[in-house]
Amino acid sequence: MEAIRWEHDALLLLDQTRLPASEHWLRYIDYREVSQAIKTMVVRGAPAIGIAAAYAMVLAARESIHNNADFPAAMSQAKAALAASRPTAVNLFWALDRMECCWKACGPDLSRLENEACTIHLEDIRMNRAIGEAGAALIPKGARVLTHCNAGALATGGYGTALGVIREAHTQRKVSMVYADETRPLLQGARLTAYELLQDNIPVTLICDNMAGCLMAQGEIDLIVVGCDRMAANGDFANKIGTYSLAVLARHHGIPFYTALPSSTIDLAIPDGSHIPVEQRDGNEIACFAGRQTGPAGVRTWNPSFDVTPHELLTAAITEQGVLYPPFDKALHDHLL
Repeated sequence: MEAIRWEHDALLLLDQTRLPASEHWLRYIDYREVSQAIKTMVVRGAPAIGIAAAYAMVLAARESIHNNADFPAAMSQAKAALAASRPTAVNLFWALDRMECCWKACGPDLSRLENEACTIHLEDIRMNRAIGEAGAALIPKGARVLTHCNAGALATGGYGTALGVIREAHTQRKVSMVYADETRPLLQGARLTAYELLQDNIPVTLICDNMAGCLMAQGEIDLIVVGCDRMAANGDFANKIGTYSLAVLARHHGIPFYTALPSSTIDLAIPDGSHIPVEQRDGNEIACFAGRQTGPAGVRTWNPSFDVTPHELLTAAITEQGVLYPPFDKALHDHLL
């Protein structure tokens, strides 16, 4: 399964706002439209938006060359526009910085810029596979796994981080059941994770977000594995809103709680989770459901897209280089050396 394709002169994105009802691919030749696609979550997931932004910079370079524009100025403008699309996931900025290093080194060399974007894409898939292998070793035979939001092939270059762990564990015949939180307000768990798992014939049960604690209390969950949009130097990490609640419940019930992430999601420049910018989204995502108004007109809303889970609640972080355990400040520093 894939959500991003590159056709040398255009970027193709699977419109995730239409899933699972229909699979519809959109074609982009303008970096500004890619920026809008990131904002509106046509493409979403920390690694995926970084990859999309890298390809968007190739589109920006092609436009600059065609228009005989000031190349450095045009590229800087495109980078700023893409960087403003979503603030939380650090992969976006990591990919843009990497593309900037490339264009500063090679100038308006489209083939080298395209190769760099493709390399970022392929590296992500390889990292996901390695994350899956490392994480599967943590999963006991017959495991019942809970996951939240979507950290699968749709959120990455392919295969997935949290779902990469689940996919590999399923290949090893370890997974008895995957419980997928619906993930309000945009239902990424219901629309995307359940869809991915069904496509791969992995046993999945869809639950409402507020049912997770009940399942834990009944002894139906053996471990939790989620994705990550940004991890601070001390191991605090941002993920889809609702993750923190699961971590607290997991600690109360003595259930292992893992996050799966590539190294590009680790941000040693920030000391802890309080420095992670949390995106605030349109309140209509809460006040409306499936196109119908469900909250009273004029009601106040609070709609953060992410929350921050303290490192104290994290059992381990699963990366492409292996599993990191507390103390996370040392483990993360050594990991990125």
